[in-house]
Amino acid sequence: MDSERMDLRWGVERRLEFIEFRLFWEGHVNRGDLMEAFGVSVNQASNDLNRYIGMASANMTYDKSARAYVRDPAFSPVFLKPDASRYLAQLRSVADGILERTDAWIGQLPEFDAAPTPVRGVDAKTLRTVVAAIRREEAIEIKYQSLSRPEPRWRWIEPHAVGFDGFRWHIRAFCGTDKSFKDFVLSRILETRGTKLRTSNPATDADWHEHVVLEIGPHPELSETQKKVIALDYGMRIGKAKIKVRRAFLYYALKRLGLDTDPAARQPQDQQIVLLNGAELGTATKAET
Repeated sequence: MDSERMDLRWGVERRLEFIEFRLFWEGHVNRGDLMEAFGVSVNQASNDLNRYIGMASANMTYDKSARAYVRDPAFSPVFLKPDASRYLAQLRSVADGILERTDAWIGQLPEFDAAPTPVRGVDAKTLRTVVAAIRREEAIEIKYQSLSRPEPRWRWIEPHAVGFDGFRWHIRAFCGTDKSFKDFVLSRILETRGTKLRTSNPATDADWHEHVVLEIGPHPELSETQKKVIALDYGMRIGKAKIKVRRAFLYYALKRLGLDTDPAARQPQDQQIVLLNGAELGTATKAET
């Protein structure tokens, strides 16, 4: 089986993975599903289904009344590792308008919605310019609106990575003005002009390359039953969960999890989790400009 998979072209394996996705999540798949999702012909869709049967014959059977292949009770995925986060990510992408409903692999979308997230004004040309500077190992001059100053100003930065804090996209870069590695919010880059060779070494950005582990546990003042529910919510084992994060993102991670304030400042039912190893992590400094 492994050798057969290695011989498959990427496009074919992608369609076989789609077949398994539909079988696992919806229980059925047919030629029309493949044709609609990938724009293939009737013959190609039939070939893909027959190829799948040849490689995993126990996974599905043909239902004449439904005119579709249905998941067999003995179903065991070959191409796909069923992942709830992947399914939910597609729903979220559709809700955010990132993915069209017709482009999602989910055939029958359940009723769903998501709490709105403010749209960040990242200019496509600015992003293209910054990404090109990263790829070419260049410095770039940007007009940046910092919250520490009333007016924007031009500065040279040497970007080497892109990061997301859960709400906003950042550029990790060496700042020629402050002579240190910092975060720059992409939407606050108002203009770009000029490039030159980069002089800093991204390998020396210690906060970017160093990872720390957050150990979280249920709030100690919750009842035992409530603690068990929180443990399930966060996938905790033996009363705690570990979250690996770059030190450069530590401030954002703590803020997003509500761990940047004293747990006593909120009710246990609102705080829900506490940081168990805060003393080991030290102070989370805000790196954003």
